[in-house]
Amino acid sequence: MTWFTCLDTPIGAIRLTSDGTSLTGIYLEGERHSRAGEQRRDDAEPFARAKEQLGAYFRGELTEFDLPLAPEGTPFQREVWKQLCRIPYGTTMSYGEVARRLGRPNSCRAVGMANGRNPLPIVVPCHRVIGADGSLTGYGGGLPLKRALLDLEARTSGAARQSGHSRRTSVASRP
Repeated sequence: MTWFTCLDTPIGAIRLTSDGTSLTGIYLEGERHSRAGEQRRDDAEPFARAKEQLGAYFRGELTEFDLPLAPEGTPFQREVWKQLCRIPYGTTMSYGEVARRLGRPNSCRAVGMANGRNPLPIVVPCHRVIGADGSLTGYGGGLPLKRALLDLEARTSGAARQSGHSRRTSVASRP
């Protein structure tokens, strides 16, 4: 069963999905996804923690998330998503650099494809990946939203680190 809840944020309404244990998806306002079989259940795990942490993120008080995650994807996609979680808050990295850090320096396009299929934007920070020339490139929520998230992190990166609100996110591997 897939559960969902909704959350109003400074960037618009977002839809959270869960398998009852882990967060499986974050869908930004206007983003299309299949809702077949989803049922609303606001108290499903880990929605309360996810809402709390996303609120703290948007207030500039949280730099890393600590949530159980279970995104569905290929082994390569999950490897890319794990690498995205290692990009520090308030910084960016090119697709090429992500590929190099994965030990696959010729996989820039594959990294881009995996980045674009990230079902957990914000928590798995695909917005921090940019073009080799420093330009903003595609984002599921649109480039203005990507810019807004990067600007938020740039404004608050020093203050959030000083307050000690830093948590680690990891992408769970599914068999």
